[in-house]
Amino acid sequence: MLLFLLILAITALAQLFLPWWIVAPIAFLLAARLGRTGGRSFLAGFAGVGLGWAVVAAWRNVGNDGLLAHRVAQLLPLGGSSWALVLVTAIVGGLVGGVAALAGCWLRQALQTTATPAERSTVR
Repeated sequence: MLLFLLILAITALAQLFLPWWIVAPIAFLLAARLGRTGGRSFLAGFAGVGLGWAVVAAWRNVGNDGLLAHRVAQLLPLGGSSWALVLVTAIVGGLVGGVAALAGCWLRQALQTTATPAERSTVR
């Protein structure tokens, strides 16, 4: 839960000033530090970035009565539905955040050294 909230808050703030791809390094670093398992890290990254992108996309869609999103949705096989485009935007953002968070967690797990029971007893 903490990882999800941190990814959501920090990526939302960072995207105000930095490019869209900043979500990947942020999710990667936070999951490398705080992620417990790969699955939970992926879900936290997916939900954090996906929710953030969905809120911004929905806000902009409502702000201009869906005119721009409708035109973009006509270019894609979405039937001109601006809300389908908001959903696709959230899924794409979620996948970027989720995969980055998963990679961060896996990197930390790969770099952790595990000692055998015999080594643990001699270290003390």
